[in-house]
Amino acid sequence: MSSCSSTPQIDVKDILKRLKQLSSAEDFFMALGVFYDPKVLDVARLHILKRMGQYLAEEDFDDLPDSIIAARARATLERAYGEFESASPLSKRVFKVLKDHDPDRPAEERGAFVPLSAILGPIDDI
Repeated sequence: MSSCSSTPQIDVKDILKRLKQLSSAEDFFMALGVFYDPKVLDVARLHILKRMGQYLAEEDFDDLPDSIIAARARATLERAYGEFESASPLSKRVFKVLKDHDPDRPAEERGAFVPLSAILGPIDDI
């Protein structure tokens, strides 16, 4: 069996606690045994981790064994990474600042449009 096609053995004990202590994207990939292309990670590391966090927030890990928690955490990282393998971070707009400046959204929704009346008040004398 090729090592590329098998799932690497990972330490699942207290996996959520250990994940909270990690500081780099590479650490997450290593802890969960997920393979990655450094070129993808160099461009989208924060976006991948943010998306993973969004997916993890949807999970309920109460009373689950560590092995199931680790498998779900691994799946969320793989899913998040997969989103950015062929798409740019700008196209996904994970962060609020990117959503707020999405040119496809109407200016009123982006918060970029400020009507003159909001600055000057009503203009009745014109």
